[in-house]
Amino acid sequence: MNTLHVGDNLSLDIDEERWRCGKCANDLGSARENVKRGLLVGERAPAEIHRPLIDAPYTFSPDPEWVRILEFYCPGCGLQVETEYLPPGHPITNTTEIDIDSLKRRLENGEIVIEDGHMRPAEEATP
Repeated sequence: MNTLHVGDNLSLDIDEERWRCGKCANDLGSARENVKRGLLVGERAPAEIHRPLIDAPYTFSPDPEWVRILEFYCPGCGLQVETEYLPPGHPITNTTEIDIDSLKRRLENGEIVIEDGHMRPAEEATP
């Protein structure tokens, strides 16, 4: 399996073109789609994460009328994969998009290599 670490909690199985949890390797769906489709979603109140600092009309905590906080979790192990701050009503964004065809082509051409989950130029590869 050719696996690329995309972030601390997310990996890409290049051969199978699948997103995988960075902890339990659970299949999170097609890497050609938004990874968030395969994750569990929880919404948190802004004041729960950013506690009000003062007792006044402006507390330094985000206004829930202006922002919602979404947390995305692996359905296999519960690892939090991502957090997103969005205006209410805004659709969930696609923050991780990889050109898989180009990546595979560059790997096949020997231009890049994957070592221990990290992409490197071929000339920097460990012999």
